[in-house]
Amino acid sequence: MDTQSATPSSQTAVAASPARLHRHRYRTWRRVTGAALVATTLSATTLSATTLAAGAAVTSTPAPKAGVVLTDRGWDNGGWPSGDGQSGLWGSGSQTASADTEPASASESKGVVLIDTVLGYQSGRAAGTGVVLTSGGEVLTNYHVVQGATSIQVTVATTGQTYTATVVGRDQADDVALLQLAGASGLDTVAIDDDTVSTGDDVTAVGNAGGTSTLTAADGTVTQPGTTITTSSESGMAGETLDGLIETSADVVAGDSGGPLYDDEGEVIGIDTAASTGAEINGYAIPIDVALTVVEEIRSGDETSTVQIGASAFLGVEVSTGVSAGAGNGYRGWDADWSDAASTGAVVAGVVEDSPAAAAGLAEGDTITAIGGSTVSTADQVSTLLAGHEPGDSVKVTWTDAVGDGHTATVTLAASPVA
Repeated sequence: MDTQSATPSSQTAVAASPARLHRHRYRTWRRVTGAALVATTLSATTLSATTLAAGAAVTSTPAPKAGVVLTDRGWDNGGWPSGDGQSGLWGSGSQTASADTEPASASESKGVVLIDTVLGYQSGRAAGTGVVLTSGGEVLTNYHVVQGATSIQVTVATTGQTYTATVVGRDQADDVALLQLAGASGLDTVAIDDDTVSTGDDVTAVGNAGGTSTLTAADGTVTQPGTTITTSSESGMAGETLDGLIETSADVVAGDSGGPLYDDEGEVIGIDTAASTGAEINGYAIPIDVALTVVEEIRSGDETSTVQIGASAFLGVEVSTGVSAGAGNGYRGWDADWSDAASTGAVVAGVVEDSPAAAAGLAEGDTITAIGGSTVSTADQVSTLLAGHEPGDSVKVTWTDAVGDGHTATVTLAASPVA
């Protein structure tokens, strides 16, 4: 779980790719993902969820449980946001339990790293945790810990040595990312468990709780292996599901994302990923064998339908969905007749300097109407259409400028500057 905040954006929410999975999102944020710079407005800690018993029928109605949120980024300038009126782990909402933690021991800190990121296009920062897999600096973490980052700094907890990191690859569906630390060698690694996880097993969750740059440990037990958590829809974004998670009674909190879940032998059985809100805190971890399967796919260098290697293709526009103006005081359709307005394309709210979009002549106020010959009706489609491309690909972009004149240009996509 990691922590994050950013400057609010007034633009309509747009998701460029399967979004965020399960973590505490304490912020309104702007991000560059996939092929386009997009704007997304998310209320703080609004993710709620139910848990489904392993093997439960899809048609069954699960009993509501405390809201499950992704334990990630939620701080900026040294303080937690407040006054958002939302329920969640920190703030004015329903979370009433206090996390039961203590400083991590030397053995619990071995092979664990603190992750700090700069979210350059979101005017924010983030913090999380990771585990060292190889002495040469391969680090496993949640993808949501580094998603949207324009720079990543990783500090080894036991030595204080800090490295610059790059994302080798990620699987957003499983919320797993593999980092490489520049110039690293001789690092201590975590011990990986190969036993079966069972209900009642003693566990300890370790992580950078609260983004304090200090590791804490939270003891608990496994309450249910093979748990599925599903978030409710938020800010126009559909709910999401992670299955096969290890549910525990450990008090996992924001900042712990990507950290190890240890068994009683000090071996890693999972990667801390989500937590619940409510009177009690429950932690959720990705089983280590699942995470390492993704790591092996990344190491192979072969992309799959879910695994992406290296940087995404990048156009460099911030977009929102344009609508036809109704009969009112409308500005691009924001008027009394909103419900009757029709999507007309992706409105360019901003262009990244020196990006392919800038080179092509795209400017704020333009409306993208087609990419690669396919019609664009919404902001989502910009990223969707470009997601299948690689850096260096050429693609034709068609748009209408602010005075209604049409333009078409072939652009060469760049490598995205963000994770």
